[in-house]
Amino acid sequence: MTKENMNNENKLSNDLNHNSGQTSPTETPKNLSTEVPSTPSEQSIIYILDTNILLHEPFAFLSFKEHDVVVPMTVLEELDSIKDRNKDVSRDARVAIRALEDTLRDASPEQVLSGVKLPQNDEQHPSGCLAIINDYALPQTEHTLSFNENDNRIINAALHIQKKTPNKKIVLVTKDINMRLKAKGAGLAHVEDYRTDQLIDDIQFLTKGYHQFSGDFWEKIKAVDSELDGRNTTHYVARDTVPSAYINEYLLDDGDSFAGKVTGWDDEQLAILDLGRERLLTKTAWGITPKNIYQGMAMDALLDPNIDLVILTGPAGCGKTLLALASALEQVIERGLYDKIIVTRSTPEIAESIGFLPGTEEEKMAPWLAAITDSLEVLHQQDESMHGSLNYIMDKANIQFKSVNFMRGRSIQNALVLLDECQNLTAAQLKTIITRCGEGTKIVCSGNLAQIDSNYLTAVTSGLTYIVERFKDFPGSATINLNGVVRSRLASFAEENL
Repeated sequence: MTKENMNNENKLSNDLNHNSGQTSPTETPKNLSTEVPSTPSEQSIIYILDTNILLHEPFAFLSFKEHDVVVPMTVLEELDSIKDRNKDVSRDARVAIRALEDTLRDASPEQVLSGVKLPQNDEQHPSGCLAIINDYALPQTEHTLSFNENDNRIINAALHIQKKTPNKKIVLVTKDINMRLKAKGAGLAHVEDYRTDQLIDDIQFLTKGYHQFSGDFWEKIKAVDSELDGRNTTHYVARDTVPSAYINEYLLDDGDSFAGKVTGWDDEQLAILDLGRERLLTKTAWGITPKNIYQGMAMDALLDPNIDLVILTGPAGCGKTLLALASALEQVIERGLYDKIIVTRSTPEIAESIGFLPGTEEEKMAPWLAAITDSLEVLHQQDESMHGSLNYIMDKANIQFKSVNFMRGRSIQNALVLLDECQNLTAAQLKTIITRCGEGTKIVCSGNLAQIDSNYLTAVTSGLTYIVERFKDFPGSATINLNGVVRSRLASFAEENL
C-alpha cells in the first residue's frame, strides 16, 4: 500500500457509521466520504458495477474519474465462472480479473474492503477508490430481493450502500435492461447504462458520409475559386459553407447534376472535388453499375486506391455486399491492385469457435458467408456455366474465407478484406481486425445496425457505430450510408413497413 493510498484513506470519512453505528467490513466499503457537497454538481458518486460492464470493457472501473467504484463479490464469482469457457468473452473476463488484481495487489484485506486509491487519469481530476463488497454477507431483510439470483445479490448490495450512505449518490451501472428495471422497482434511485465508450446518444446522429442540401448548392455560395487538373475540377469555397464536413464526405443537392467530394480544408477554405451525378452513376465494377446516387458514392469510394477503409451502412437489400464484392473483383483481377480477397464476418455466436467438425476453414465458414456466394452468383448468372465461372473466379481472385478467430496476430499484405455483418462485432474485435491490415491492404466494413444479433450490443454501442465515428476525420477512410433498398420491391416494402 502506497503512502498516497494511506493518506487518501485517512482523508476519507467512515460514512457507513452515519445513522447506523459501526458496520462490519464484510458488509460494505467503509471509507467513502459522506460530506455534504456545497452544490449538487459536486456530489460524490459511488458506482456499483455489474458483471457485463467488465465483460464489455475490462478496464471500465478506471473510467469514473474522481468517483468511487464498488465491485460486488458476486461479480467476481461470475467472472470466475466465465473465464475458463471456450468463448471469446472469456478473454475479456480474464483481462478484467487481471486488471482488478493489479489494482488491489498490494492492499490488505481491510483496505480492499474499505477502498483502494485508483490510478489518477489526469492532473485535473483526482481519482476515486475501488472497493470489493462481500454481498454474500449482507443481511436479508424484507426490503431486499431474493438472494437466489446473482442479479438480485448485486441489486441488494446497491440498495444496502444506498441505505447506509444517504448523503451520496449511489448508481448501479449495468447493460442489462431487465436488471435496470428490477433495480428501479426495488427502490434504487439511480441506475445507468455504461456510456463511456458511447460516442453518440442516438443512432440518427451517426455520420452518413454525405451532406444533402435543399435547392441548388451553388446558389448558397457567395465566392468560389476553381482549379482544373486534367478532367478533375476542384472548387475552393468558404469553410463555413459546410462547417461540419469531414474529408472524403460527399455533397449533394436537389438538382440532377451536382455532386462533390470534400478533399481537404483549412481554417478559411474547403476544397470540393466536382464529381457530378452522371459521373458517379456511370461508374462500373465487374459489370455492375450503381442504381442510385448512394451506390454511386459507395462505388467511388470502393474504387479509390487512396482510401484504405470503406464503411458501408444501410438497410438490408441496399447493395452493400454486392458492391463490395464487385469492386473487389474489379481491383484484384482487372486492375491488379491487390493480390487476393479475404472474406470474413462475425458469426451469430459472437466470434466463438467454428468447431471441430471435419472440413477446412473455408468449408466451415461457407454457411456464414453465403451472402458472398449469393453475390458471386448474381455477378455471373448470365454465364454459360455459372458453377464453372464461380470456381474460376474464386481461384483467379484468390478468394479466401477466414474466421474472425484466426485474424488475431496476422499481418495481411496487398489484400482486399471484406468484413461483412460487422454490426455484431464490438469495438475491440473490429480494432483487432483493422490493425491486421498492412501495406497495400484495403478493408471494407459493411453492416446493418437494424439487424444486431448480439446480446451485448445495441445500435449505439456496436463496433460499427464506433468506427464510423472514430474514422470520420481520417483522410484514408470513407463512410457511406446506402439509403434505399434496391433488392426487390418486396424487400423495399418490408424494410419500410415491417
